[in-house]
Amino acid sequence: MSTTVAPDDKRDVRRAERAAASDRSKAENALGLKLVAPAIVLMLIVTAFPMLRALYLSLFDYSLTAPDDRNFRGLGNYVTALSDPLFWQTTANTVLIMVVTVAVELVVGFAFAMVMHRVIFARGIVRTSILIPYGIITVVSGFAWQFAFSYKNGFVNYWLPFIEDNFDWFGQYSSAMAAIMVSEIWKTTPFMSLLLLAGLAQVSEDMIEAAQVDGATWWQRLWKVILPNMRSAIMVAVLFRALDAYRIFDNIFVMTAGAEGTESISFLTYRQVIEQFQLGLGSALSVLLFLSVLLVAFLIVKVFRVDLAAARQES
Repeated sequence: MSTTVAPDDKRDVRRAERAAASDRSKAENALGLKLVAPAIVLMLIVTAFPMLRALYLSLFDYSLTAPDDRNFRGLGNYVTALSDPLFWQTTANTVLIMVVTVAVELVVGFAFAMVMHRVIFARGIVRTSILIPYGIITVVSGFAWQFAFSYKNGFVNYWLPFIEDNFDWFGQYSSAMAAIMVSEIWKTTPFMSLLLLAGLAQVSEDMIEAAQVDGATWWQRLWKVILPNMRSAIMVAVLFRALDAYRIFDNIFVMTAGAEGTESISFLTYRQVIEQFQLGLGSALSVLLFLSVLLVAFLIVKVFRVDLAAARQES
């Protein structure tokens, strides 16, 4: 004799399951807030005053060359910055560097992560070798790549047969930007691969083996099994690297010093504050940089639309 469950009973069971999942999510969120609260408080103590100070100074026409001559401008500095073509040029440079470097690092970093995940022999040596570039100070890396791309004594022109020996990489915009992006990719791809390696470790081997038994090819297993289950890890990796790349400064400062139109927003802010002593306008640029970073983070989260409850296989 078979028994059937009434539709009302099924709905009650689903409601109970959703309620339990919701209670679990709330409990985990509360625990997460408690764990990060000390770090957040410490960060606010350290960063709140500089941020508020920058916001305050951005409302004034204030120069270190005339410290007593401080005039209130309101949003005048922001209008000046947003109406200047140089600001939009540096914004375009920053976005270009961010998009290209993060895209390349995502592909190459995933390949490195697969190698580190699958390698059997000398796993520690392989992982350490891949991560070495990330351990080098950015300024040192920038000087090394500046030397490598030098047409006088660098090796890049010598290694590339389609490039003339006397080609000056830093003599024009496109090649200078390419050199900057190469140095950035070389330096930070290991960080991307490390984050993706953590995501690969969360992919169930049983799911991959089941797909293989069903006849799925390697590409099908990659696109249908591995990548969907790494969605949250990929979002975190892209988010971290995009925010870091958007604030690029060191490589530009060392390799080109902003020459040939290669300035980023961070470098433009540095020039206004440090070189031209314009604290008011420089503070406004720093506020705009902060707001644009928040916008980039918001867009990345929206694009990925990661459902953390689904990632935990909750219904």
